[in-house]
Amino acid sequence: MSEKPGMDLSIVTTLYYSAPYLNEFHSRISAAARKITEDYEIILVNDGSPDGTLEVAVSLQERDAHVTVIDLSRNFGQHKAIMTGLAHSKGDLVFLIDVDLEEKPELLETFHDLFRKSDADVVYGVQKTRRGGWWERASGSVFYWIFNLLSRTKIPVNPLLARMLSRRYVDNLLQYRESELEISGLLVLTGFKQIPVEVEKTRDLATTYTLGRKLGLTMRSITSFSNRPLICIAVLGIIILSMTVLYSLYILSVKIFLGEPPPGFMTLALSLWFLGGLIIFSIGVVAIYLSVIFTEVKNRPYTIIKDIYRRDAGES
Repeated sequence: MSEKPGMDLSIVTTLYYSAPYLNEFHSRISAAARKITEDYEIILVNDGSPDGTLEVAVSLQERDAHVTVIDLSRNFGQHKAIMTGLAHSKGDLVFLIDVDLEEKPELLETFHDLFRKSDADVVYGVQKTRRGGWWERASGSVFYWIFNLLSRTKIPVNPLLARMLSRRYVDNLLQYRESELEISGLLVLTGFKQIPVEVEKTRDLATTYTLGRKLGLTMRSITSFSNRPLICIAVLGIIILSMTVLYSLYILSVKIFLGEPPPGFMTLALSLWFLGGLIIFSIGVVAIYLSVIFTEVKNRPYTIIKDIYRRDAGES
């Protein structure tokens, strides 16, 4: 159980190039929260945003005692920023949502009602249909297919960040301390009863994830939750070794029984190219796992907090 002084509701979101949306988000999420309880907090985690996001967030905090702003020392990534926000939350219920208004802040009421009517510890949103251009939809589908193919931890397709969490679920989620953090898998791996809710996004904003960041996320997700690529390498090695032995026996039998010379240079060259490429690929996969181990054993904090802006107890 949490040792922090409790309150009814915590709302946690992360900020990165969020200045254009922040005031409207605050107004709408505050109105939704007040329909549920007056005992709530809004935690805004500034993930090293280089624009004027921090200034807007701090101005909101100065006007609204419900707001806490956590300013990270640099950009650590959304997933790590989310975990930092959760670690500072005090609510018996915690609502996660993106700040960019793609998901309506008023979903707080919907998720809260469903949560109260169920015996679940998590109510989470999933997209009815994935939005974006053809590349966004295709790359997203490929990611979920590869992840669920290789990992024993199956994640739902097209989940949203928007979700209502119980306190005990959050406390158990925060026990994960790995540096190579992939929150989609951890949210499932934590367990407890989880109920999906279909949600329609209201906006279709350009993603801040470049192709390189998407590839990095895919590799990090797979290596964090599955050792199957290593097993596949071992199996593939056994298959190739068996094929090599059989082919060697074939060549030997041709030489002995038919007196014909073995096949020429091209067969040898193709075999070398194939095996060389396979070896390099296999070493690359192993190197990725070693990289994950290298990062984890150093036990570095996954975020560093520069400042926390909040109203102290007793201040008016």
